[in-house]
Amino acid sequence: HVQLVESGGGSVEAGGSLKLSCTTSGFAYSTYCMAWFRQVPGKEREGVAAIDSDGDAKYADSVEDRFTISLDNADNTLYLQMNSLKPEDTAMYYCAADYGVGFCLALSEADLKYWGQGTQVTVS
Repeated sequence: HVQLVESGGGSVEAGGSLKLSCTTSGFAYSTYCMAWFRQVPGKEREGVAAIDSDGDAKYADSVEDRFTISLDNADNTLYLQMNSLKPEDTAMYYCAADYGVGFCLALSEADLKYWGQGTQVTVS
């Protein structure tokens, strides 16, 4: 049974930083894709960043050079370091994962099977 649990959200002023974490359990594959998505009420969920087991990463244009996705294989935790936060970054942030890599950098939610419950980020 795969579980993803996000943490680290909160409220921060514009220009500040937050680091989101996503702990995983029951997810152990040699090839995999893990990603962060975000959603604002009334809008579609959008891909923020993805990383695969080859170490390749992809970022949405809106967060390029401000956010960094990383994975600690030792404790099976996915991170999203968010710097220079803007009010438009305000959203619910979700962690997602699936096995395989070929689809990963497309940042499409339809390709990812496992999802966390989300953590709220508010930038004012």
